[in-house]
Amino acid sequence: MPELPDVAALTLAPDWVCEVLSPSTEALDRARKMGSYAREGVKHLWLVDPHPRMLEVYRLEDGRWSRLGAHLGDVSVRAEPFEALDLELGLLWER
Repeated sequence: MPELPDVAALTLAPDWVCEVLSPSTEALDRARKMGSYAREGVKHLWLVDPHPRMLEVYRLEDGRWSRLGAHLGDVSVRAEPFEALDLELGLLWER
């Protein structure tokens, strides 16, 4: 974003969204929200599911989500759009 707007709502879609799934919202996140993000042009989406301890990584290609991978447990990953950094998934699951 070249300049921070001074209004309450933004019209520019983010490049990346991360959703933390819960049993009560997973269906909504996977269906309606993923569709909305694709329609609005969000380029990257992560779904984090704490119960199986999984990170799913998606990229928008030609208006559709392409699943780039699913990472389970306490592994170290490099995931778009932050592939230049090592992400220690075990840190996400700590309480």
